[in-house]
Amino acid sequence: MSVLSLPPAVLAAHWLGHRHVTRRVIAAFPHDQLFTYRPTTTLRPFGEMAWEVVGQTGYTLDGLLDGQWGAPTWNPLPSTDPATLLSAWDAQTARIESGLPGVPADSFGRTLQLAWGEMLTFTAVIGAIDNEIHHRGQGMIYLRELGLEPPEFWERS
Repeated sequence: MSVLSLPPAVLAAHWLGHRHVTRRVIAAFPHDQLFTYRPTTTLRPFGEMAWEVVGQTGYTLDGLLDGQWGAPTWNPLPSTDPATLLSAWDAQTARIESGLPGVPADSFGRTLQLAWGEMLTFTAVIGAIDNEIHHRGQGMIYLRELGLEPPEFWERS
């Protein structure tokens, strides 16, 4: 029996819903604010956080889809061009859409030894989704600070 009690295609649909909302948050930023606006000096611009999500998601997909659970390498700011970020986001979203439904459900119960500790594959995937949700919430607050209305989080398509 798998630790995953729902089919991988259902998990993929859930994750993709989050990806669609987060993409709309990225796109809602004025181009000149995505990589520069920070409400305080101790917080990063949302564009940097979005690239972090791309990095963690890429690491997770490499492990989940290709069996490559090596040491993570993060390139925190590959570009400050919003179009480049959105293009990378879309390519990664397509990879979730095409690859995740075909992952055998029993693989989610495998224990991994990752840089941040031992965990189930399922926990690593949920951690990537949770990280995205966390940073998206920050981005939504940033939009409000800029006087902009963030996208509705329940509109997942």
